[in-house]
Amino acid sequence: MVERLVPDGLWELFQRVVPEAPSRPQGGGRRRYGDREVLAAIIFVATTGCTWSQVPPVFGPSGATAHRRFTEWSKARLWAKLHRLVLDELGSRGELDWSRCAIDSVNMRALKGGDLTGPNPVDRGKKGSKIHLIAERTGLPLSVGISGANLHDSQGLEPLVRGIPPIRSRRGPRRRKPAKLHGDKGYDYARLRKWLRERGIRHRLARKGVESSKRLRRHRWTIERTMSWLAGRRRLHRRYERKAEHFLAFTSIACTLICYRRLAK
Repeated sequence: MVERLVPDGLWELFQRVVPEAPSRPQGGGRRRYGDREVLAAIIFVATTGCTWSQVPPVFGPSGATAHRRFTEWSKARLWAKLHRLVLDELGSRGELDWSRCAIDSVNMRALKGGDLTGPNPVDRGKKGSKIHLIAERTGLPLSVGISGANLHDSQGLEPLVRGIPPIRSRRGPRRRKPAKLHGDKGYDYARLRKWLRERGIRHRLARKGVESSKRLRRHRWTIERTMSWLAGRRRLHRRYERKAEHFLAFTSIACTLICYRRLAK
């Protein structure tokens, strides 16, 4: 089970970013479970959507131990580092297509409220959160962020573009800007078009009242597919975490698994 959830390739990458384990007290104390077993338990929670108390004993560490380590690693921003490392490996192999990227968002209900939640305009004003995402041409997520469900999509564009990390290329310097960015009518603002032009990014933002949704889907279906890949990690069906950093951590884990699946092919 552990080797299936955390294959050797992913484990090797994880070891490059995981913080060093704290030293044990002189008097001995309880044995610290291995990071690989704990990581497998965390991925199990992320993919199945179960609660921490439902983590099966086959992994070794209890759900409480896995949650404690998950909290430590989230504070250290380990999940974003791991996602970037997988992107670096993909970029060095020429697996990332920067010619046309797309931006989109998806809403979900926040069952327990918490940080970065807000009234969801498409869910009768119930508390919710929104995942904002930029994906490259084939659908691999490059940059991810979260906000309250009431934040307009247009306000997420600039932070997402800035949030694309400098990623290795097969040849030449690291890259962090797409050649072209596609977006739906939620991003139809002159200030965003100007902001993208100033950064040398061509834009293809749909115009309200001009272009049909059918025409837009010719290129945007890839990021819609990426959103469905995220939904395949059942912990993201609903937001259960009160802390925004924990919800963002599960989102980054999902992005990492999507990218690693391509890397492992």
